[in-house]
Amino acid sequence: MRALLFCLPILISLALPVPAQTEVPDNQSQISLSFAPVVKKAAPAVVNIYASRIVAQRLSPFADDPFFSQLFDFGQTVPRVQNSLGSGVILSSDGIVVSNYHVVGGAEDIRVVLTDRREYSGRVILADEAADLAVIRLDGAEGLPALDLARSDGAEVGDLVLAIGNPFGVGQTVTSGIISGLARAGGDMGRGRGYFIQTDAAINPGNSGGALVDTDGRLLGINTSILTRSGGSNGIGFAIPSDLVAQYVRQAEAGATDFARPWSGIDVQPVDADLAEALDLPFPRGVAIRDLHPESPFAEAGLIAGDVLTGIGGQSIDGPQELDYRLAVLGPGGTAIVDYWRDGIEATTEIELSEAPGMEVETVQMPAGTIFAGLSVAPLGPALIERLGLPLTAEGLVVTEVAGPARRTRLVPGDILIAVNGSPIASPDDLVAVLAQGGKSWRIEFQRGNRRAVIRLSGR
Repeated sequence: MRALLFCLPILISLALPVPAQTEVPDNQSQISLSFAPVVKKAAPAVVNIYASRIVAQRLSPFADDPFFSQLFDFGQTVPRVQNSLGSGVILSSDGIVVSNYHVVGGAEDIRVVLTDRREYSGRVILADEAADLAVIRLDGAEGLPALDLARSDGAEVGDLVLAIGNPFGVGQTVTSGIISGLARAGGDMGRGRGYFIQTDAAINPGNSGGALVDTDGRLLGINTSILTRSGGSNGIGFAIPSDLVAQYVRQAEAGATDFARPWSGIDVQPVDADLAEALDLPFPRGVAIRDLHPESPFAEAGLIAGDVLTGIGGQSIDGPQELDYRLAVLGPGGTAIVDYWRDGIEATTEIELSEAPGMEVETVQMPAGTIFAGLSVAPLGPALIERLGLPLTAEGLVVTEVAGPARRTRLVPGDILIAVNGSPIASPDDLVAVLAQGGKSWRIEFQRGNRRAVIRLSGR
């Protein structure tokens, strides 16, 4: 059974004699002699990260019982310090470091140690669990060694790469390999969502957040996970591409505390051979649009269901995760050229790159005097639809708080109110109007997750 390991790469230094070479090799014959010049250039910018976070631990009388510990979870909750070890990469001389979210996310104390043994305390200035990336600012840092960013879109399968990090806490080590795959996507590829560079350079626990560098000593990706059955490195490791890392750093340096992604407002599916034939595509490529939100920038640009997106911003698209990745790399603001296929003709259009409308959610509390007193709701706009992972056509009100008499409804935050006493609910005003009519019984239609249900209550 496949297992997934995080806290990754690195293993060895070549045992070959190291020639007296001080520059990055610029031809194949130099590379065949030694990677030492690349390591000398890149390694000082790869750091060790020690992070501590406070977690709640529940004490149970069955904690040590192999059977009952799975059935019971009660007892006193006490705080416990959880430590993690990983790696990071310095990207600016004044102390901007990039690592994985699972290394530093939620940490209350972060200590960063350079290869020359200098130590700095750090703080997370931007973190994104979905992409498994975090940007750290080192306190009082200046004149630090920093890596330049390579264009990950320029990488090709077969390119030589080095992985640098701190596996198993043994100290900084280096492993070599090649890029063995591009555009790897899916839930089994790591904690981060979307799109990864695959490498056969040995990646091991403790290397999370370390550097994947090219033969020019530039950062090509942030190592994030491995695919393994045994718990060791089997030559299938994944790195977050540097093009995406660059967008995170730009937003962090601009003062953002949350990563902003352009909103697509479309539902797409990969194009297989049968669908390509039905759409008159010469061969399977791109993603077919199944549905669009009325406020989608793609809809506003004139695209419709059935169109096939083949590229955006000059880069091809071959899957839903790749579309999300391309939009994230472009970032909000500005426009992008979109290539698409419709009725046997290839065409282009331009879309606006912006976040989902309604990022600032305004809640409305229901008036006193009814069973809904204490219930707070918010209109279901594009931003909430995306955040909650709902279908683009979802309508209703999102429950944001349940207090007081409203607890009798058994609704919980995140539920979607669809109708009350047979009247559709699309806005807070709709719900207030229904409540004003009064009644001795209530029929509440709502959605929780992917399930729709009905609650019947009596009384005011």
